[in-house]
Amino acid sequence: MNKKIKLLDVVALLENVPEVSLHQGQVGTIVEEYEPEVFEVEFSDTSGRAYAIETLNAKQLMVLHYCLI
Repeated sequence: MNKKIKLLDVVALLENVPEVSLHQGQVGTIVEEYEPEVFEVEFSDTSGRAYAIETLNAKQLMVLHYCLI
């Protein structure tokens, strides 16, 4: 992982988390850092309603970047 994950970063899951019905590629937002490399991630629908809030480690996440053209 090249970039340190920080509060409010938008991230994507790199693996399935079947025990909580989350799948690789789902996008969430970092809402808390509990310790280095351990984060609370909120997953929301297109209306902004949270459907999952899970504690995940940095190895399960990829920071997404937006590019303005």
